[in-house]
This record gives sequence, C-alpha cells and structure tokens, in this order.
Amino acid sequence: MGRMALLYRLILRPLFREPGRALVILFAVALGDAAVVAIDLAGDAAAGSFHSSMETLAGKDDFEVTAAGGVPEAIVARITRLPYALRVSPRIEDHATIVATGQTVPETVPLIGVDLVAEANNADGIIRDATGRDATGRDATSSEGFPHINDPDAVWVTRGLEKAVGDRVQLLINDHARAYVVRGVIPDSAKMGTDAILMDIGAAQMATGKFGRVDRILIKTPDSNNFEMWQSKLQQALPAGVLLNAQGAETAANRRMLAAFRWNLRMLSGIALLVGAFLIYNAVSVSVVRRRSDIGIMRALGASRGAVTGAFLLEAGLFGTLGSVAALPLGRLLAAGAVGMLSTTVNALYISSRPGAMTLSTGTVVVAFVAGIGVALASALAPAREASMVPPTEAMARGRREFEVRVERKRDAWIALMLAVLGAVAALAPPIGGKPLLGYLSALLFVVSAAMLTPLVVHHATLTGSGTGSMGLRRALGVEALLASRSLGGSLRRTSVLVGALATAIAMMTSVGIMVGSFRQTVLTWLDSELPADLYLAPAGATGGDLHPTIAPEVAARIAAIPGVESVSRLRAYEIQYQGLPASLAGASRDRSALRQNLPFFSRRPSRDVLRELAAGNNAVVSEPFANKHHVKAGDTITLPLGEQRVPFRVIDIFYDYGHEAGYIVLDWGTLLRYLPDSAPTNLAVYLAPGTDLERTRAAIQKAIANKSLMMLSNGEIRRQAIRVFDQTFAITYAVEAISILVAIGGISGALISIVMDRRREFGVLRYLGGTSAQIRKLILVEAGLIGILANILGLALGYVLSLVLVYVINKQSFGWTIQFHWPVAVLLVSLSVVYVATVLAGLFPARLAVRLDPMEVVHEE
Repeated sequence: MGRMALLYRLILRPLFREPGRALVILFAVALGDAAVVAIDLAGDAAAGSFHSSMETLAGKDDFEVTAAGGVPEAIVARITRLPYALRVSPRIEDHATIVATGQTVPETVPLIGVDLVAEANNADGIIRDATGRDATGRDATSSEGFPHINDPDAVWVTRGLEKAVGDRVQLLINDHARAYVVRGVIPDSAKMGTDAILMDIGAAQMATGKFGRVDRILIKTPDSNNFEMWQSKLQQALPAGVLLNAQGAETAANRRMLAAFRWNLRMLSGIALLVGAFLIYNAVSVSVVRRRSDIGIMRALGASRGAVTGAFLLEAGLFGTLGSVAALPLGRLLAAGAVGMLSTTVNALYISSRPGAMTLSTGTVVVAFVAGIGVALASALAPAREASMVPPTEAMARGRREFEVRVERKRDAWIALMLAVLGAVAALAPPIGGKPLLGYLSALLFVVSAAMLTPLVVHHATLTGSGTGSMGLRRALGVEALLASRSLGGSLRRTSVLVGALATAIAMMTSVGIMVGSFRQTVLTWLDSELPADLYLAPAGATGGDLHPTIAPEVAARIAAIPGVESVSRLRAYEIQYQGLPASLAGASRDRSALRQNLPFFSRRPSRDVLRELAAGNNAVVSEPFANKHHVKAGDTITLPLGEQRVPFRVIDIFYDYGHEAGYIVLDWGTLLRYLPDSAPTNLAVYLAPGTDLERTRAAIQKAIANKSLMMLSNGEIRRQAIRVFDQTFAITYAVEAISILVAIGGISGALISIVMDRRREFGVLRYLGGTSAQIRKLILVEAGLIGILANILGLALGYVLSLVLVYVINKQSFGWTIQFHWPVAVLLVSLSVVYVATVLAGLFPARLAVRLDPMEVVHEE
C-alpha cells in the first residue's frame, strides 16, 4: 500500500471527520509552546537586553578601571602620564530622574559625565555629530553648543527623550533638583542602546557630589591583540584596591547573576509544554485505540510497521508544526503582558534597567519550533510504536491493550517507587555550574514517578468490581456514577493519561503556590525584624537594586534636632565586585536605638551583641545569598577592594536577607568611613521617642527637609510597598501556572470528546435499554468529575513533594535564600476548587455530543 494512501486513511481522514478534536489538541500545543515563546521574549526584553550605565556611550575600549567609592582623579593623571599611546576616558556614571511636567511622567535615565572637549575633537565622537532643532524649529548644530561645554547647567540628550536644543529640563539627582538647558541632541547613529543624559565630567561631578573622583576609566591600547601584556603593564601602575578588568566585565558579571533568574523562568515555561506532551500522548494513544481495526486492515494489505509508525509520528509532527506556528503570535501577545512583571523583578532584585524592544528573532523562532515539534514527536513515539506492533489477527481485540495495562500496573508501581528514590537522591546533590540541574532532574523524576503510579491509583479508586466504594458511589450519585466509575477503570490506559496530565498541572500549581506562599510569609516575618524604625528616608529619584543615590550629610543632623526624634541611623551602600560577581557593600551606624532591632542572624545571637562586635575592628556581617554564592561562613576572612587598598575583614556572622539577590557585606559606619571617607548616607532611619505623635513629627521633618527631594515612608508603608513588589514579581509565575491548567483542562475536553466518539455504540445501547438524555449527560459529567477528583488528590500529593524540592533545593541553590515552609490553605482550597469546577464544565460539550448521537445509527454502525 502506498504511503500517501496509508497517511490519508489512518490520519487525515479521521482528522477531517472530527475537526473539533483536532482543534482542541492544536490549541493545547499552541498554548504550551506560546508560554515558552513568551518567557523567552519577555526575558530578553526585561533582562537579557538591559544596558547598564557602564555600557552607555562606551566605545570600543580594551580595559576599564574601577574602585569601590570611585577612582581618585590622581589615578587618571597617573595613567595619562604612562609612556604609552593610550586613549584614557574618565567617566561619571549615575542616574537622573526627569521631573514630571503636566504632560509627562517621571523618567529615570542614565546620567553620564565625559570629557566633552575630547569627545568633540574625536573623529568619531558622539558630540561632534550632535544636532537638533531649537525652539524656533531651525536646525541647531553641535558647534553652537560648544561654547556651553563648561556651563554647569548644560546637558546633551538622546533623541528618544524628545527634547529640543534650548529646552529647559528639571533633573532630580541624588536629593536635589535643578534646571538644566539642552545644548545638543545625540543622534540615533550613536547606537547608545538606551536613552541617556550627557554632561561634561566637571559638571557631572558637581551635580552628583563626586568631587575628586570618577566612577570608571576606559582605556584603549594601541595593540588590542596583546591583552595580557597591557594588563600587566597597567596593573603595575595601579594601587592594590583599584580593579583593572576587560571592558564589559561588569556587564558580564551582571548577566551571570541574571542567568539563574532566566534559567528558572525557562524551566517554569516548560511546565505548560510538559502538560501539552501528556495530552499529545493521550491524543495519539486514543487514535491508536480507535483505529485498531484500520491498522489491522492496513497491515494485512501489506503496510509495514515502519510505515504505520511514521504515519502516527507524522500526525504528531503536524500538530507540533501548526501549534508552533500559532505559538509565535500568541507568545508575542503573552510576552507584552509579561515583560512589565519581569522588569519589576529585575529592577528590584538585580540591576536597574529599562525594558528593551521585544523582537521575534531567529533564535526565538527556532526555539518555538524545536520545542513544539520536538515535544510532539517525543510524546507520540511510544503510542506510534504500539500502533506498529498490532498484529492483524488481534486488530479487533479492542480490550487487549487495556488488559495489558491492568496487568502491568503493579510493575509500573515498582518502577514509580524506584524513580521516586532516584528523585530523592538527586535532590540531595549540589548545584552544577551554579544551576540546580539535579534539582530539576529530581522534580522531573517525581513527576514521571507519579505518572507511572497513576494506573494503580485509578484502578483502586474506581473499584471496577462490586466493591464498597462503587456501591457508595451508586447510593450517592445514582447508577450513572457507578457506570462512570467502571468505565474509567475499564479504560485504564486513557483515564490514567488524562488524570496524569491534569495532576501534573495541579501539582505544579500546588508546588509553586506553596513555594510562593512560604516565601511571602517568610518575607513578612523578615520585614518585621528589618524595619524597627518609625520613619525611613531616601532620595526621591531613581530606585533599583544597584542604585544608591545619596543624601546630604547635614540632613541627618537636622532631623535629629527635631523634638520627638530619639535618634537617626545612617546607611551608605556601594556596588562592588567580589570574585567576579556584583555585591553591595554597606556601612550602618549603631546608636542607642539599636536595642529595638532584632535582626535574624545564623548564630541566633542578640542583634546588639553582633553589632557591638561589628564595631570592634575590621569585622563584617554578610547576607545569606552572599555567603551561599561565595561559600563564606562565620569566622572566614574576606578581602575587599576599598578605595586604593585591599582590606581583610573577618566575617563574624551571617544574616537572613531577602531584598538583594547579589548579597550584602555590612560594615560598621565608622569602619566604612575609615576607608571610604564620604559621609553622605543613602538611607536614613528615624526612631521616635516613646509617646511621640508620628504624623506631627513627620510634618516637622518634612518642613526641615523642604529644600531636599526626599521620599519619607513609615515602616507600615514600606511593608505594604515591599509586598506589592513581591506580588508583582510572582505574577508571571501564576500566569504560567494558569496556562498549564488551561492546557490540561482543554486537553481533557478534547479527550472526553474522543472517548464519546469511541464509545458511541455503548451510549446507543444504553439509550435502547431505556437510558434518558439526562442520564447520559450525567454519566459524562460524573466521569469528568471523577477525573477532577483523582487529579486533585494525586496532584496535591505530588505538589507537596515538588514544593519541598522547590523550597529547599532549587530556590536555595539558585538564589541562596532560606524559606520557612508554610501551607497557604485558603489559596490552595480556592485554586483546587476552581480547577475541579472547570474540569466538570469541560465535560459539558462532550456530554452534549453524546446526547445528540442517533442510537439506531451508532448501533448498526458496527
């Protein structure tokens, strides 16, 4: 028999005959694959395509010089005097917030200070080509802006900010706002990658308060090919605490830090695809069962086993291809909603960034087709092979395969036990390359174990014999429920796949729900100890995990003099590099109000004892994420580059922290000032005397700092804000889980349709024996309800096991956080109830089809 004839008879004709079933399967594949596409696109836009301030306006240089607290200007002069033909470009790197006007909203952009004279004289300099239009609409060239280069209020802006030459713009930098004049517009040809504001380096130092120091020095060598030689020569000219790295090293470090975040997102998006794989497996299995007689006839007419296998694989490949095509626009649509959620997470926990443009790249298209087609073919392989093994003489023995599944259920249960043991062993293994690869393997093994155990669970739950369970079901819901139960137990193969698919989706929902609920409760408990003060102040402009704008030093003294204020604590933070990864260095002042603090330390010592020891010398405390990333424990010594020195510090304790994934190193305020003598804090904590009226004192503080642009929040307001950010962070998780559930429920509807069509003769006989339309409808709905109950029970049990892996393995190895286990009972009850109701509703359409069957026609069909 020809291959095309075989393909038409076995695959295409049944698909054309039942387009509804084909569309449901296609929808499941497309939605699962769309989740993968959406996470890939949104991840690239929110994290993968970020541009730090270091990248903005950076040319093709070879090296970058940095130091904690800034590089002294003397180092710039020292490098410039070296007897080599070097191009040396000092830079100030900060952020400015464009103050909102009546028609605009606040916008935070990188603020870059460079030597504009050198840039203007550079043949390929950016300022040389800066043009724009002035307020009158005429062209204004860069030469007209050159006389204003040394003006402290002169700025150059990118065209995306939509400013014209001569416009006045109000900028909020650190804790003060002032007006600046646009003297030029940077053209799109500069390829800066993001909108930014440019100033002369002297004006930028004045605006940011970084007198006598710069943030970075970029160096271009005459021979870029001899990297090691130039690295050795330049390093000899630098003090021990000043870092010399290849240009882009900081960006590479940030990307490495974000790698775990993006890896976990990709794994999460695979959940929906995994559920889709179950459904494709079920769809092809149902096709094999329904077409056994056709397969037998084709084999008897000379069709080979390979031809039969190929036909069913081609069916799966067709679903995978069409599903992948549909997934591209659907994934792009889902990504548009996801990118905002991911950007919130990236800014809060990692690095300040603005979402990049979402582009459907060749790589994304390849990922979509590989995922869609690959999963479809892999999930269809076993049932396709089964189809080829059907002997023609047994082709009409429809119950044989169900009998084999019932016989093998105990064997499968033993396999499930072995897989569960292997999953437990994998969960105990350490991370590989900083990623919890074996943790994910453990979760996969547990999922497969549950799938292998499903036939035994379904068999005992449905009690196909005349057991007490069946009799109880009959008394509760009538004879229709008894028939439904025995039907599910009799078609064990199909029922097991349906229950397994939905149970997997429910397990993922349950496990992530428990993990998020546990994390949320842990953060709430942590905030109680982290926010002992009554009021907190910070600059009102840029915010982000890596941004630390400062407050004028006199503000703390001004607030401390207000009646009712007991004390003011100061904190100063810097971004540093430690062992090639970003981290935050902070100095905290210790005063009499420290007695209120009850920070959770690993040693469980009282906070005042730890803080007293912290001030006794070169001591430090580090956060749990930092300790886990760098394998640091109490008593170890870490060496930090501070200013021009490399200083050893003894780690006296480790504290729990959930606010910064890169990790914190905290010194005493006096110790920090000894090495980095800049007394401007980044945050202030105000403690009020007992009995002081909060709002009245708050108004007095607001009056005292009226000339400063500061944000003042109570501990309750910060707590609410933190929880709002937390909920936004995990919104994408819930969205992917919802997609998984939707895929599974859609698959159940499609499978029930197939089951109805496969059992149409049975329904015809029931109608001949007196069964009413209402009874047939009830039978189908009870079957859907039983599937929902079994999936909920199995999914909840599997979800609990997976939640242990997520909380204690994957989370710990990815982010270094300790999470206290917590059952979010209300959330789980609502979620499982919604899933159950949706599963029952998914049986309405198949029930309608069963009721509309013509008994005479279907009985005489065979």
